[in-house]
Amino acid sequence: MIVLGYRFEPKLWAITVTIACVIIFVELGKWQLSRANEKETQYEQLERYSKEPPLALPDSVIRLKDFQYREVEVEGEYISEHTIYLDNKVHKGRAGYHIITPLRIAGSQLHVVINRGWTAVGEDRTLLPEVIEYKGNVKITGVVVSPELRALNLANKLSSEGKVWANFDLLQYQQNTGLMMQPIMILQRNQVEDSLIRDWDKPESGSSKNLGYAFQWFSLAVTAIIIFLILNVKRKNSKNK
Repeated sequence: MIVLGYRFEPKLWAITVTIACVIIFVELGKWQLSRANEKETQYEQLERYSKEPPLALPDSVIRLKDFQYREVEVEGEYISEHTIYLDNKVHKGRAGYHIITPLRIAGSQLHVVINRGWTAVGEDRTLLPEVIEYKGNVKITGVVVSPELRALNLANKLSSEGKVWANFDLLQYQQNTGLMMQPIMILQRNQVEDSLIRDWDKPESGSSKNLGYAFQWFSLAVTAIIIFLILNVKRKNSKNK
């Protein structure tokens, strides 16, 4: 085909490859847009939850998705012997631990893990910082999050022995303690005199990152079309006229 002195005669394989690439790039871009929309919806839900009064945590097994990011209240007794120190947690540039203690829910055989807050690492890492342990019933208010917490682990394996853990895995914790657990973790928000810092970061929607990825995929689709045209559109040789 010749238009305005230019010849356009692409090979079948070039057409096929270009169409395939464009379809793939566009679909990936659309997927990133859907992820951005999903995160925005989740963030709006989180904002709405933050303005609602705390819910009482049931004494029967719940589902994480029904309570995630909700503020809840729970009363019970700490099982202090199963307290663990979650390593590699940084607060304002200082290394430290998150203190995780299970709470036996009042009137139930179920327990729930409470992330009680942050404490700094001491000068001697072989000595764990002391944490105040409460006896008897306590009332905790906090936000429900996923119980699976991951951190940088230079050993490249899950540490689940002793008091210091590199990562938290609820299934492993249940096996180690023999406790029946709710499938959630509560980030404690109510302040008590225990020297722990509960300065939880408010999660952002993260949709801007997905929008950036979507733009990249759509740009690649446009680039593929441009490359296809550049390689297959040539000026007609005047000698062939």
